[in-house]
Amino acid sequence: MRDDLAALRPLLLASGLGLGVAAASEPGAEPAGPAEAAAAASMPEQRRREFLAGRRAARRALWAVGLDCGEIPRSGRLPVFAPGRAASISHSAGIAVAVTRGADGELPLGCDLELRPLPRAAARLVLRADEEPLLAVWSVTALFSAKESAWKALPVTDGGLRDLRASSCGELRVGLRVDPARAVGVRVVHVGAAGVFSYVTGRDTVPG
Repeated sequence: MRDDLAALRPLLLASGLGLGVAAASEPGAEPAGPAEAAAAASMPEQRRREFLAGRRAARRALWAVGLDCGEIPRSGRLPVFAPGRAASISHSAGIAVAVTRGADGELPLGCDLELRPLPRAAARLVLRADEEPLLAVWSVTALFSAKESAWKALPVTDGGLRDLRASSCGELRVGLRVDPARAVGVRVVHVGAAGVFSYVTGRDTVPG
């Protein structure tokens, strides 16, 4: 799975994005500094491994666009990056991915990894009636992942995924229902047998 994701690096670089991948099972993984160590100290072992894998993935994404990065502390549940650096991190089934932007850090940033497919019945938790035709083309997992990526990029402070509206014209577009002009383009890529990886490609102001 790591190799499948790593193979996507050229695709993301073509969009100005750096991609980092890490596994919770990597041997010898340690916090990069005291802030990461303090954050990880109270976590159960598996969560600790996933947390540290996410930090490694973020550093690898930044390195991919030529930016150095030391430890990544957190505020609440959110990572805190040094000025001029930012990344979006996602975890699934022991694998962490992160994406970052190099030249233009002002563009929206978001990614999501889902390696466990969602059942069709979960659609009601993700979509509203006007989005159900999308299921003819996209799986529930893909639409869930796309909305998760958009949620991180917009960003949204309240509500849920059903308060975002997805539309499709080749690439998915996801925006706020209360403010349709606030929207992003999202690309969904299939990885492994049934997994999906999604990432925000940039702002989208064309009505869907």
